[in-house]
Amino acid sequence: MATLSQWVEGARPRTLPAAVAPVLVGTGTAFALSRANAADALLALLVSLALQVGVNYANDYSDAVRGTDHARLGPVRLVGQRLATAANVKLAAMFCFGAAAVMGLALVALSEAWVMLPIGAASIVAAWYYTGGKHPYGYSGFGELFVFVFFGLVATLGTMYTQALRLDLAGWAGAVGIGALACAILVANNLRDLRGDAAVGKRTLATRLGDRGTRWFFAALVLDFSTAAISSIPHPSQCRITIAVRSAGVSVSNASFIFAASCALPANRSGEGAASFTSLSGSLSGAPSATRFGCSRRESSLLRCRSLSIA
Repeated sequence: MATLSQWVEGARPRTLPAAVAPVLVGTGTAFALSRANAADALLALLVSLALQVGVNYANDYSDAVRGTDHARLGPVRLVGQRLATAANVKLAAMFCFGAAAVMGLALVALSEAWVMLPIGAASIVAAWYYTGGKHPYGYSGFGELFVFVFFGLVATLGTMYTQALRLDLAGWAGAVGIGALACAILVANNLRDLRGDAAVGKRTLATRLGDRGTRWFFAALVLDFSTAAISSIPHPSQCRITIAVRSAGVSVSNASFIFAASCALPANRSGEGAASFTSLSGSLSGAPSATRFGCSRRESSLLRCRSLSIA
């Protein structure tokens, strides 16, 4: 039976900044319109976190029952490592989705943003069918599209709309940037799992693009995020707090992004699990320096990531 700490690890807490970032950016955009609401922002944050944890548990369950999750690098796998039963992990996922639904309903009722009801329901359905159901779209190369739409556009613009009851170009730019960064996290994870996914027939976008194509796609997403982040900065005449809130959203999402990128490569042939990641942004811009990250795998198959050097 899994311990509490193993359940926490199974929830993949390092992915949670990706759920916090769109709420901060959406709230910052609403603040720029003088329509920010702390209660609505808190409910949106709880919904986003519940959905993120629910997706993580659902992926743990679905990948394991399909037999694609028994020999992976990365975070703890509750079912794959036989730490918890498949039924219990599925129950945990459903509990998180149910909590997200209840809090989402409260948010819609308080904000009277009724258009968000079907969008919220679609978010929960999409979260389950990412790796669940008979034909999971995450196994067909559409996972990045789901992440961009629901963890980027819907999460950011939904937060903004429930507070301001309107959208603007700055909000859209911020949403596109957050979506691109969330996609980059998924692409880094899929690059790490490329060989294993290909071996078990899991046709992620990374397996379709190949190693080199996936790296260029990753670089393009990071560039898109940077461009969108700059575009979403409000006019200098607007309050500095707005800029600070949006910057916080970018920062917390970057924390999750850096961890995912540092674990993007599979273990080397020596079996030590050491891998290096070199940011493509430096080479694309002609800068002489690059940031390298590495991951070492413990005997328990968990990864401990560390920064190796900044040359």
